[in-house]
Amino acid sequence: MEEAAQAQGMGIKPLIRVLQGQREEIPPIWMMRQAGRYLPEYRQVREKAGGFLNLCFNPELAAEVTLQPVRRFGFDAAILFSDILILPLALGRKVEFLAGEGPKLEPMLDADALKGMRDNADSDVLAPIYATVRRVKAELDHKTALIGFCGAPWTVATYMVAGEATGDQAPARYFAYRDPENFARLIDRLVRGSIDYLVGQLKAGADCVQIFDTWAGVLPPEQFDRWCIQPTQKIVQGVRAQVPGAKIIGFPRGAGAMALPYAELTGVDGLGLDWMFPRSLARDILQPHVAVQGNVDPLALLAGGAALDREVDDVMTLADGPLIFNLGHGILPATPIEHVERMLKRVRGN
Repeated sequence: MEEAAQAQGMGIKPLIRVLQGQREEIPPIWMMRQAGRYLPEYRQVREKAGGFLNLCFNPELAAEVTLQPVRRFGFDAAILFSDILILPLALGRKVEFLAGEGPKLEPMLDADALKGMRDNADSDVLAPIYATVRRVKAELDHKTALIGFCGAPWTVATYMVAGEATGDQAPARYFAYRDPENFARLIDRLVRGSIDYLVGQLKAGADCVQIFDTWAGVLPPEQFDRWCIQPTQKIVQGVRAQVPGAKIIGFPRGAGAMALPYAELTGVDGLGLDWMFPRSLARDILQPHVAVQGNVDPLALLAGGAALDREVDDVMTLADGPLIFNLGHGILPATPIEHVERMLKRVRGN
């Protein structure tokens, strides 16, 4: 319905055209974590909010920080300001963000922990997120897409099991090997919750959604198929059952050789590439099947200068096919604003 209205009126947004498999002469560009600490205006709003979760659940302030990088840089998409761990909160788990320490959750080290978890996400917890989507949508022009998102079940489960981020996510991997039946129960609840969460964002006005599987790369192929590909496939199918034609980007960081099976089996419209993925393979193997997104090394953006120029030019070798220009992971907080401006000028040729 949204796409039909756009086609009759002001046209389909460039990012959505790419997700439909079209090539744009100047690829649409946005950055993962584009609303964040590298922007002074973001730091001011976060201080006003009094805490990260307070900011996420305040629609007025969350909408403001979502829009800040679009206003400053003219990005082709805004991405909802929120966090992948909102869903565990909605499923009844305790989540905190401690200054200087990152997220802290109640560890789920065995099947008993599942007893305290809701079967379905609490819509009241998610309501402020949908309110943020509606606010942002009302402020964007007809060319700028709004991206919603969720964390992939595997990645969210790694935080839920360990209670925090770990170097190799060994607690979740161990749980999955030791007790695959109950680990599957956890994943299934996250799949159901993710479907409801993404559908809610799309119905509130998101033009497309991205599924972040930040820790996909720690799994061997068989486990990758079971815990990354299959749950994402269920989410894609479940979302499209309620929102036909929904545009979905998958970001399985570290997928490597599993990137093509992921794209083909999940049914995503776009595949986010990390900075480690060879661009020649993206061009020759992935782009004939799926739009690609990425994949400037965030450290090259931090470094700036000639190193950044070379990185941008190399990513632009993918622009002969469907490309969304982005980073290979989130922008680093210490990145100078002028480096972002330099990257944008080089991509856009101005």
